[in-house]
Amino acid sequence: MNVLVVNCGSSSLKYQLLDMTTETELAKGLFEKIGDQDAIFTHKRPNADKLERIEPILNHKEALRILLDILVDAEFGVISSMDEIDAVGHRVVHGGEKFADSVLITPAVMEALEECASLAPLHNPPN
Repeated sequence: MNVLVVNCGSSSLKYQLLDMTTETELAKGLFEKIGDQDAIFTHKRPNADKLERIEPILNHKEALRILLDILVDAEFGVISSMDEIDAVGHRVVHGGEKFADSVLITPAVMEALEECASLAPLHNPPN
């Protein structure tokens, strides 16, 4: 079972792809300075060279697209298809009184998280 774990900050996005069956890390990386023309993207795989690029990354949505593309990339990827990701874990900075534990994302949960955006205005909106 492969789990993609994502953590968005105000201008960053960290990720890990974990194989829970073998309890190993397949890949991890970091996007820094999202929103800048010289954003930094770092992608690491065990026993392989690190990929680092500096390029404009305008928002978190674009960073996520780059992340998903690199995971299946012929040269730098670690899976052959998005179907190999069984679950996604995503950390939200502040869920107010509504969220104290992990929850499955539903339209109602998304709406409640949007209502909590003002509790952590730099971190919650990208989530």
